[in-house]
Amino acid sequence: MEAHPLYMNKGEKDAEFLRDWKESLLAEPYRSYLYSYPHKTAYGELGSGIELSKLWSAEPAETFFLYMHIPFCGARCGFCNLFTLPDKRHSVHEQYVNALERQARQWTPYVGHKAFARFAIGGGTPTLLEPALLERLFHIASGIMGLDSQKASISVEASPETVTEERLRILKAHHVDRVSMGIQSFVETEAAAIYRPQHPLEVERALELLKLQRFPILNLDLIYGLPGQTIESWMYSLGRALSYEPEEIFLYPLYTREHTIVKPKDIKESSETDNRMAHYIAAREELLSRGYTQYSMRRFAKADASSVKSLLPYGCQEEGMVGLGCGARSYTRSVHYASRYGVSRSATASIIADYVAAERYDTADYGIILSIPEQQRRFILKAILHREGLELAAYEERFGSRVLDDFPELLLLTETGLAELDAMLLRLTDEGIAYSDAIGDWFISPEVRKQMEGYVLA
Repeated sequence: MEAHPLYMNKGEKDAEFLRDWKESLLAEPYRSYLYSYPHKTAYGELGSGIELSKLWSAEPAETFFLYMHIPFCGARCGFCNLFTLPDKRHSVHEQYVNALERQARQWTPYVGHKAFARFAIGGGTPTLLEPALLERLFHIASGIMGLDSQKASISVEASPETVTEERLRILKAHHVDRVSMGIQSFVETEAAAIYRPQHPLEVERALELLKLQRFPILNLDLIYGLPGQTIESWMYSLGRALSYEPEEIFLYPLYTREHTIVKPKDIKESSETDNRMAHYIAAREELLSRGYTQYSMRRFAKADASSVKSLLPYGCQEEGMVGLGCGARSYTRSVHYASRYGVSRSATASIIADYVAAERYDTADYGIILSIPEQQRRFILKAILHREGLELAAYEERFGSRVLDDFPELLLLTETGLAELDAMLLRLTDEGIAYSDAIGDWFISPEVRKQMEGYVLA
């Protein structure tokens, strides 16, 4: 017989609280994909704008991260809410790269005083560009921004239909370390269900070409929870990906939102149960048995997956993200900024048109100024959602206070077995890693402190 609440001692009440709290958290493992904090929807007008010279002159990061955004793709996938526009016209791409070069020339005086330890080209689909324009991106990075490709980790995103020998030779010539290709599924009907016009033979052709070039790191993306997908078909796709021995594999649960082509209601109507966790667990066990190491809920990599270069250091807790191009975000310690954001074709096209027509790019006029609590939350999230965990001393050195004094709610994770804590580190357990999306969403929720009322952690 359960004890009546009036007769329960504090230990029983605390145990009941923890049990109920954990059950509530784990009941919705896929609340939200928190890939950046603060989220881009928190951005707004920055008054009359902030001069970039003031933003970057005092940025403490030892090295910077250069990112270029190419907001074009062959077609928008049904799950995509990124800043991208389906447009294959060379003339449109050329006008955009011209604007990107103009922006780079204007930004170099502000960010060129420190070396770039990392360089990434994303999108969209950067390899949608014709070879000559793809080549120009590297000349902008090295010839204008000052990138030393022999000392920086370089990553480029691709899609199967855009992979050609000529494009891959360009990537190889410019010392690209990592090529990341979204496959999502090797089953044609599953790809069609998310409006991805992709044929398995096209994927196989692209993978064969990529393996011939022997990039240090080949990353493949797969998605679980697709309409009509079963455990068997999911493991088939994983097996096909593993047959090419990629150094990295990212496993993404399917997320849909009201402004994506595939709506949340479409997924609910296509399946009686949410089988994403079962798919995740099956894939995780297979990857671990194949010798991959899990670094986050999504990332699995071989232990020896790394660049062959002698790379400049870059701290994962540093900021210094220099984002070139429309849709790219830039991060300094206290200010995050970008162009305006849109998802619909008309909104995205309008924002890109404004970017291409602009003559000056030397102020940050849209973004967010981070308060100290927001900086603290970002610092914590960037650490605990990865296997390496949060170094307690690093937090104290950065903010002058102890993380568990500032955020005692983190102890709920240790009290429920979702995280482990010692004198140096706070990090998620295997169970916590599996529920990273729920934990991230919970941690930034305004309700998190209310949950602690009336409960004192041991």
